[in-house]
Amino acid sequence: MEEYSYFDEDPKKGWGFILAFASLMLFTIMGLGIDFDEYLQHEFLNIPRWYFYIIFSIDFLMVVSLVLMFFYKKAGIFTFPALLVLHFFMHNYYLSTFLYTDVTNLFLFTGFGMLAIIPKWKFFK
Repeated sequence: MEEYSYFDEDPKKGWGFILAFASLMLFTIMGLGIDFDEYLQHEFLNIPRWYFYIIFSIDFLMVVSLVLMFFYKKAGIFTFPALLVLHFFMHNYYLSTFLYTDVTNLFLFTGFGMLAIIPKWKFFK
C-alpha cells in the first residue's frame, strides 16, 4: 500500500511559518511590556518585588521557547503553552488582571500549531 503525505515535506521555513512565529513573538513582547509597566508602578500598586522575579523569568523562558520552536526543537512546543498559561494565571490570581495579550497569544499558538507545527512535525527534534 502506498503511503500518502498531505503535508509539505520541505524543512524550509515558509512565509506562513515566519509570520506565525513573528506574531507569537510580538504578543509575547507585548506581555513583557505590560509586565515592565507594572514593575514601574509596583510601589503605587503595592505589588511585591518577588512577583517580578518570577514573572520576568517566565517572560524570558517564553522567548527562549519561541526561539527553540523556530529552530525545530520539540521542547519549545511543549514549554511555550505551559509558560503562557502560567503567565496568564499569575496575572489573574495575584493582580486580578485579565491579559488579552496572553489569550490572543494562546489562540495564535493554536493556529500556529495547525498551520506550521503539525505539517512540519517530523522535522522537530
